Order: sequence, then structure tokens, then C-alpha cells
Amino acid sequence: MKASVRLALAAAMALLAWAPAGYAEDQQPSLDELAERRPMPRPEPVVPQEDAGDAATVAPQNEAPQSNLEKERDTHLGSVTNLPIPRYVSLKTNQGNARRGPGLTHRIDWVFTRAGMPLRITAEFEHWRRVEDQDGIGGWVQYSLLSGVRTVIVTLDMAEFRTIPDPNAPVVFQAEQGVVGKILKCELDWCRISAEGNRGWVQKTALWGVDPGEIID
Repeated sequence: MKASVRLALAAAMALLAWAPAGYAEDQQPSLDELAERRPMPRPEPVVPQEDAGDAATVAPQNEAPQSNLEKERDTHLGSVTNLPIPRYVSLKTNQGNARRGPGLTHRIDWVFTRAGMPLRITAEFEHWRRVEDQDGIGGWVQYSLLSGVRTVIVTLDMAEFRTIPDPNAPVVFQAEQGVVGKILKCELDWCRISAEGNRGWVQKTALWGVDPGEIID
């Protein structure tokens, strides 16, 4: 009996040894099995390339945004004078050579021959300023030939100058096209001009040498 019992016990042990792990009630799961039973993390949503935005318009996070003043200086102020560009000046003398480049070695492309005429500065380089007249003609002139006195040229034939900035105000005098006058004051749409010994208010649409909406006291 003892031999048969021993054989039976050995057979039972052999069956338990070859049985799958799930059949043994007291067997603990392995670490790999536990890992497989854990819920998988949800994947992060992927933004399509076309929805991610234009990389050229996104500022880098590690760079400070450029101030409005710095932007203004980069785009609207002259590198020499730090004054606005473009801006208006007037010719100081009755002759000003406009050259192709900022230097005496450059050829003369144009000669201004009217003292007091308004010019617009579009660029700066050392002692030179690139200017143009109402027709866009000009070149580089020495800054010593220019004045900060503001003048305008009448662009409307027989422009009417009035007592006050009102289209219904009495007319003081009329000026022909091409007359140059000195700016005394400018409001939003009107300027008070001194020309040929007369003074009066005229609409800006009849002038060149002042910007629309520019205020001058």
C-alpha cells in the first residue's frame, strides 16, 4: 500500500508541475503578467501639420517680444538723425545738386533751382539725404542744403485761401498752381499758409508738402 500511495502522490505532483499557471489557485501572477493587465495610457492627440499654425508667425518662447518703440525705430526713423522717414523739409538755397549716390564722386542727376521748395526725405546716410519733389524726382543732396522750415507747393490751379478753415468762409486770395508758401499752422484737413504776402486757410487736398491728417502748430 505504501508503494502504491507513493506512486499516486508522485503522479499527482507531476501533473501539477506540468499544468498551466492559471490552474494553480495559490500561484501569484508574474510582474510581466501584471504589466499586461494594467490599463494602457491613452495616446496624446496628434495635431495635423496644417493645423499647427504657421511657424514663421509664432515667436520663439525664449525670446522677449520686440517693443513698439523698437519696431518704430527699425522701420520709421532715420539711422542718422533718428527723425521720422519719410519727412518733409525745404530747399535752403536756390541751387541744390541731386546726385545718384551719397557722395561727391557720384554723378549729378538733377538740380533743384528754387529756394524754399518742399522736398521729402526718404533716406539718410552720414551727411547726405535722399530727397524727392512732388513728381518723385530727386537724388542725394548734402544736408547743409536743406532746412527744417516747412513749406508747401500749391497743386490746384487757383486754389482758394479762406479766412477760417471752413469751405463756406470768405475767400482771402487765390493762388495759382506751383506757388510755394510757408506753413503757419495745420489742422486735420486744413493748413494756414503764408504765400506771396498773403495769409489764409486752404484745404490740404490743394497742397503738396504735408501729409493728410498731419497736425502742425
